[in-house]
Amino acid sequence: MREIIIDPITRLEGHGKISIFLNEKGNVENAFFQVPELRGFEKFCEGRRAEDLPIITTRICGVCPVAHHMASAKALDAAFNVEPTETAKKLRELMYAAYYIYDHILHFYFLGGPDFVVGPDAPAEKRNVLGVIEKAGIAIGKDVIKHRAYGQRITGILGGRPTHPVSACLPGGIAKALNEDERKEIEKMAKSCVEFAKFSLKLFDDVVLKNVDYVNMIKSDPYTLRTYYMGMVDDNNKVNFYDGNVRVVDPDGKEFVKFAPKEYLDVIEEHVEPWTYVKLTYLKRVGWRGLVDGNESGIYRVGPLGRLNAAEGMATPLADAEYQRMYKILGGKPVHNTLAFHWARLIELLYASERALELVTDKEITGKNVKNKLGKPGEGVGIVEAARGTLIHHYVLDDKALAKKVNLIVATTHNSSGICMSVRSAAKSLIRDGMINDGLLNKVEMAFRAYDPCLACATHFAMGQMPLKAKIYDHKKRLIKTIES
Repeated sequence: MREIIIDPITRLEGHGKISIFLNEKGNVENAFFQVPELRGFEKFCEGRRAEDLPIITTRICGVCPVAHHMASAKALDAAFNVEPTETAKKLRELMYAAYYIYDHILHFYFLGGPDFVVGPDAPAEKRNVLGVIEKAGIAIGKDVIKHRAYGQRITGILGGRPTHPVSACLPGGIAKALNEDERKEIEKMAKSCVEFAKFSLKLFDDVVLKNVDYVNMIKSDPYTLRTYYMGMVDDNNKVNFYDGNVRVVDPDGKEFVKFAPKEYLDVIEEHVEPWTYVKLTYLKRVGWRGLVDGNESGIYRVGPLGRLNAAEGMATPLADAEYQRMYKILGGKPVHNTLAFHWARLIELLYASERALELVTDKEITGKNVKNKLGKPGEGVGIVEAARGTLIHHYVLDDKALAKKVNLIVATTHNSSGICMSVRSAAKSLIRDGMINDGLLNKVEMAFRAYDPCLACATHFAMGQMPLKAKIYDHKKRLIKTIES
């Protein structure tokens, strides 16, 4: 059997590879998305002081630190049986909206979007942000950089640092109040981000939705999976990134379960395969059926498309109008087209910008009461929606408030099965008769890139850099080609 290896896979956070196996006819027999990084954070968090955990866990990743900071803070709120003040909640959520702004801009313009703006068959050296700027113009490139910097500036004001924030390390609150000068600065940036998000959706309209070939690609079988979907919702089942219950819908869009953070172990189970360090999660009530989709498989997906499918709308007016429009164009809910993650991500960018503007103009946002008193240490679960999907932190503390047990389930862990199936489906459909070229392999990579996977988070990797390759084997399992990007 012939094997093709894509190693490293590109334009994602972390290190991974794709192995594609061809039969004697040169068609794809199977394909695997593999993560060779090693786990570690859960173990070396044990024995640490509780207040250190929101700082330690941000170091899992330089792209997702705000998500880990907030999930950790919420887990400690629960562990110490304390609710943050209203002002503290709003400041936390405002920082979280800013994180979404810079993270979603990063993925669309730097990582995933170049496949559409520049083209999936463009030379590899053009499929990046520089290629986007070359095609779209310097002015747009400057706007991209400016608004991503706005998201980080807001995070820096509220979190103490633009990356690896520290302000929410206090259970029951936040370390820093917001003054009026800072509020005005954030309001100005949030207004600009709303306009930039509207521009980004128009760009998607012009470049993708008006291109028949791209729309056909989005709707095509290689990029379609019927799975369950998971995401956090508010009391009205609208998308919420920071707080609420977690809702799961089945492949037909019907509510399967809605659960509070502390109930996650009743709903989710983790499965281990020998070919990857990433665990594969599934719905306990449905069960593990292997890497297959459909109603009888317990596999679910999270992230922008997962959240929109699991919800009944967006909680801000402009984003909700775009939400309704997406489902109308793609044929109703739920949408199973993997490449639609990109569209959902831009709708969320608009929601995050609108929500940031709502919060920063709230009369309580500059309040001085930002900390409540703690209860006794115990056990707590914190859940937020990271940009890539549902993020769970579960801590058990001893009577000295030291961590006895730490469990983390991150978005890419939830999505790992879906990523594997998407890669396999794309490879089987696109690679025929042994014909392989860079454009085809990039379209296979597009199947995982839509998820915006964060492999450092998924494996909690903390030691340097691991190699990343793609290998192709023939029907006798002989290595015939190794591809390195």
